[in-house]
Amino acid sequence: MRRNIRGTLVMVAAVAALGMSYRAVRAQERTRTVWDGVYTEAQAKRGLPLYNEHCLDCHGDDLEGDAETPPLRGGQFLTNWDGQKLGDLYTRIRRDMPLNSEAGKLSPTVVADLVAYVLSINRFPPGDKELPHAPEVLNEIRFESQRPAAKR
Repeated sequence: MRRNIRGTLVMVAAVAALGMSYRAVRAQERTRTVWDGVYTEAQAKRGLPLYNEHCLDCHGDDLEGDAETPPLRGGQFLTNWDGQKLGDLYTRIRRDMPLNSEAGKLSPTVVADLVAYVLSINRFPPGDKELPHAPEVLNEIRFESQRPAAKR
């Protein structure tokens, strides 16, 4: 009788482990990244004049920032955001930018267009759907500085 219980427990543990492994693999398959075309060209184009209006004074013409302002393009920017959720970048801009009396006053749509512009400047590919302005949706998109290996 004890052997049957022990055998059953081992079987249950094995099935549970397989189920967890399967869920982990499925979650990885569903993970979207900024390389999956998460914004449109039109949205990025709308972001340019918004950048000029709200961001240019601090981040500059080339989005490189300065000694006091972090860049929005290039190696340091990519390293700073690598592996994070795109929703974190969106929330940082929405909550804290621009660094003046207007901080936190940009509309969700403006922030989404600004993020699309920044993605385009950093040469992430556009897609056929606009970047949403819902942080919970953007949290499902990973910011990856390097293009992931092709999925098989």
